[in-house]
Amino acid sequence: MRERPSATREIIAALDIGTTKIACLIARVTDEGELSVIGVGHQLARGIKSGVITDVGEAGTSIAAAVHAAEQMAGETVENIIVTVNGSNLKSRNVSVELEVLADGVSDQDIADIIREGCASLDAPDTTILHYFPAHYQLDGARGLRDPRGMIGKKLGAELQIITARESYIRNLSQCIARARLNIDDYVMASHASAMSVLEEDEMNLGVTLIDMGGGVTSFSVFVGGRNVYSDSIPVGGNHVTSDIAQGLSTNLHHAERLKTLHGSAINSVKDSEVMIDVPQLGEREEDEPTTMPRAMLVGVIRPRMEEIFELIRGKLEASGVDKIAGRRCVLTGGASQMLGVGDLAARMLGKQVRKGKPMPIAGLAEAVSGPAFASVIGMLRYVSHRPWEEEILNAEASRRHWLPERIANWFKENF
Repeated sequence: MRERPSATREIIAALDIGTTKIACLIARVTDEGELSVIGVGHQLARGIKSGVITDVGEAGTSIAAAVHAAEQMAGETVENIIVTVNGSNLKSRNVSVELEVLADGVSDQDIADIIREGCASLDAPDTTILHYFPAHYQLDGARGLRDPRGMIGKKLGAELQIITARESYIRNLSQCIARARLNIDDYVMASHASAMSVLEEDEMNLGVTLIDMGGGVTSFSVFVGGRNVYSDSIPVGGNHVTSDIAQGLSTNLHHAERLKTLHGSAINSVKDSEVMIDVPQLGEREEDEPTTMPRAMLVGVIRPRMEEIFELIRGKLEASGVDKIAGRRCVLTGGASQMLGVGDLAARMLGKQVRKGKPMPIAGLAEAVSGPAFASVIGMLRYVSHRPWEEEILNAEASRRHWLPERIANWFKENF
C-alpha cells in the first residue's frame, strides 16, 4: 500500500487528465490553511480515449503544455503534482476485516492495523491500491461507528471500499507525467475528487449519488454516512453524443459539438418539430445554402445515448446493492451534464431528486474555470488539504518509521 504525502507544502499542484481536456491548477496554502489559486492552465487532450492513454507522446505533450501555462500564470515552477485517475482501469472492491483490540481502548495503531490488514487481504494481482475508504467500523458487534478511537472493546471490525488500478495503466500514466518532468505525489479518483468540490456535507451524510459526466467516461460515487461506499464508471460520455450527432445528421464533429451545445436537449419538447436549425452537411461549402432540419431530429439522436448512460449507471447501482442505501439524492457534474434536460432525464430514469452541482468557490479562481467541467481538478485541491483522519494516522505512522532509522543513523555518526 502506497504512503500518501500530507498537505504540508506551501504550493499544491493538481492535474486532471480527461478525454476532452487536461486542466492544471496551482494553489498556495495560506497560513490559516486556506487555498488560493495562483495558476491555471488547460489544454485540449490528445493521446487519450475514454480514460485510456493511447499515445504516450501526445498525452505527455498535452500535459506539459497545461502545466506550463499554469506555471507561467503562477510565477512558480512545480516539481510534484497530484493526478486524477478514471475509467475502466479502476476497480472498487469491498472487504470486511476484524482484529483484536490489545489495549484498553481503540487506538490510532488499531486503526492503522485494520486498514493495512484489509488492504493486505485483497487478492488483486497486477494492481495498485489508490484509495481505502472505511464505510464504517464496528466494535464488539456495535455497528455504524464513524470513529471508534478511545472506545472500549475487544474486537474491532471495519468495512472497507478499496479502489485499485491496473499497474500497466499507472505505469503509462507515470511515463506521460515524467515526459513533463514532474513527479507524481498522489492519485485521486476523479469521481471522488468531484464529490469533494460539489457535494454538501449533509448530502454525504444522508445519502447521495454523485455522477461526473465527462467527455469519454462517466464516473460515479455513492456516499452514505459521510463516507464513499461505492464507486464505478462507464466508458461513455459527452464525446459519444457528439459522435452520434455527426453520424446521425451527416455533419462533421466540430459542427456536431456546436449543435449539441447550442440546440441540444436530452428530453423532447412540444416545439421541437417547429423549431428549425441549420445543420452544415459533410461536403458542403461555406457559400452553399445550409441544410435545415427540425430540432426534433437532433433531440432524437441525443436522447437514446443519454438514456443509455443512465441505464448503465442504474444497472451498476442495482447490481452492487447500494441502490437500497444510496438515498434519493443525485448530483450531476462534469461538462456533459450541462446540456438542457439532462437533469430531468436522470431524475426519471434513476428515480431520484436531481440537482446540477457546481464546484464550491476557491479564492483566486476565475469564473471561466469554476464550472462543472472543472469539478475534478478543483476537488483535488480540497481533497489534499482535507484528507480523511485515517490517512493522517497512516501518514504519521509512515513518518515515524522513516524517522527512527534516520535518528539511529545520526546517533552513530555523532558518537562513533
